[in-house]
Amino acid sequence: MKKILILIIAVIGGFISYGYFQKNNGLEGEKWIGIGVLLIAFVLMPLFIYHRYKNKNVKEYLMTNFTQKKEDTDNQ
Repeated sequence: MKKILILIIAVIGGFISYGYFQKNNGLEGEKWIGIGVLLIAFVLMPLFIYHRYKNKNVKEYLMTNFTQKKEDTDNQ
């Protein structure tokens, strides 16, 4: 999964770099920059979040669980 994420980052960097290169040469590079940004938002971020939290108990990070523990310790 880590290699896939690195590959996606390289592809996104390529799209954005190519877009800026096109834009500096007077052509329409906004399309390539937009594709790179969309890939970041809809491909890279969900894969990254899945990769980081796939073996973790997400309930430990919820605020409701924290407040319940705090109330339990305050009542004792």
